Amino acid sequence: MIFMATEQVPLQPSIKPQLPGEDGSGSVVLERRTLRVGPPPMYQVVMLNDDFTPMEFVILVLQEFFGKDREAATQIMLKIHLDGRGICGVYSRDIAATKVEQVLQAANKAGHPLQAVSEPIE
Repeated sequence: MIFMATEQVPLQPSIKPQLPGEDGSGSVVLERRTLRVGPPPMYQVVMLNDDFTPMEFVILVLQEFFGKDREAATQIMLKIHLDGRGICGVYSRDIAATKVEQVLQAANKAGHPLQAVSEPIE
């Protein structure tokens, strides 16, 4: 079924609201504000020491998932071993969470209890 209008509705004159800063002369003054967006919060990926994960596996994980060369990976592994924890890298929140998940999956697949966490940098 098709309905058609049989009466024409009279148009009302549009009422223009007066904006703040408008003096009635038709000109409007707007203030420009620039938004400053800061850098995203950063997170550090920290590996935790355990007594069961082989040092060589930790070095391989650092090389594969964090792009470290053999020397840097060895230094980080020794810091993890001696201090109980070591920073593997600093990333935005989503990338840090992905890195932690990659480490945990690789450790689980290899049967090692290696743990990694991401912590916000203050």
